[in-house]
Amino acid sequence: MLILRDFFYLCTLRQVSITLAKLSLTLAKESIVLTSLHSLFSHRAISLCISVCLLVPMSLSTQAAENDKPRKAAGTSKSVGNGKSSAKPSGQAKAAGNAKNNPKAANKTRKVVKASAQDTRVSHGRLAGLHQGGDDLDLRSSVALVIDQDTHEVLIRKNDNAVLPIASLTKLMTALVISDANLSHSDMITITQEDVDTEKGSTSRLAVGSVLSRGDLMHLALMSSENRAAHALGRTYPGGLSLFVKAMNERAKGLGMASSHFVEPTGLSSRNQSNANDLAVLVSATYNVPLLRELSTSHGREVAVGRRTLQYNTTNRLVKSPNWDIGLQKTGYISEAGQCLVMQTKVAGRQLIMVFLDSAGKLSRIADAERVRRWVENQNARTEVAMVKNAG
Repeated sequence: MLILRDFFYLCTLRQVSITLAKLSLTLAKESIVLTSLHSLFSHRAISLCISVCLLVPMSLSTQAAENDKPRKAAGTSKSVGNGKSSAKPSGQAKAAGNAKNNPKAANKTRKVVKASAQDTRVSHGRLAGLHQGGDDLDLRSSVALVIDQDTHEVLIRKNDNAVLPIASLTKLMTALVISDANLSHSDMITITQEDVDTEKGSTSRLAVGSVLSRGDLMHLALMSSENRAAHALGRTYPGGLSLFVKAMNERAKGLGMASSHFVEPTGLSSRNQSNANDLAVLVSATYNVPLLRELSTSHGREVAVGRRTLQYNTTNRLVKSPNWDIGLQKTGYISEAGQCLVMQTKVAGRQLIMVFLDSAGKLSRIADAERVRRWVENQNARTEVAMVKNAG
């Protein structure tokens, strides 16, 4: 057994020696090739390392940029074909994201932020602390007045003597003065550069050079609160704009509106001011003119301006509601005045005049009107029940 084992080892060693000899010859022949390959692999390895070193920071930078992008809330991502989620920023956040690489987008974003800041400026009523006072109906308007038009009974009052900017409620006086002048409604009036708003920078679909009848301008001013239309009415008044403003203040004085003052016909100026009691008088006077009732409660109007036809709609959604019977209305808004609304309406068989000034939100003036309507209806129902009980 020992002999066989030694023999096996010798054979194995011999085989290994032969193999090593052959390998040496092969290596000798291919040394040049191996040297070239070694050089090539070395260069490729160095290049690969450089590429990796460059790609790593780029990847980290891209990841950081992705993390900075605004994302939608969970549940809003849209499924993509490969099963991944794609969440896109929306609205103002999207504009802010795009602004990083786009100067125009950045400018647009700054404009949006600036406009938002203007819209949220504190109104005169809030500065005066009028919103701090509460009321039984929890109205969002800092000023409110509801009067029975026939009996002059005051149903609701809240800061009704506070003198505040009245925004486009001014257009009721504009329309009343034009109506008093008995000017032809068929006269054609051209919108000029003078009618462009330099007070607030508001826009208008009535381009300079547009030609409309006085009747159409009255319609758009009352129904859609079109500022250039209202200004053109005052500008073309006999004697010009200065005499028109004078006529506005004289008409207010004649109606007994002692706390009211006007400086222009649109309401864009915060110097057009009044209080709820005076405005109730103005609503009543304007309601007595059938044409102004009709124009202010119109749902919509198409007007031909050159080769175009423009569709205008009411600014007061309540005139289209089957729950309301509105005889005259006007809305208004500038930041100094807040959201405003005046109406003549019939509720539970009573002719009422409603005034809401300096409301806290865009829809809150409508909500306040709805609260008052329900309250009047409930009060009327209780009165009827009490009368039935007393009769029994």
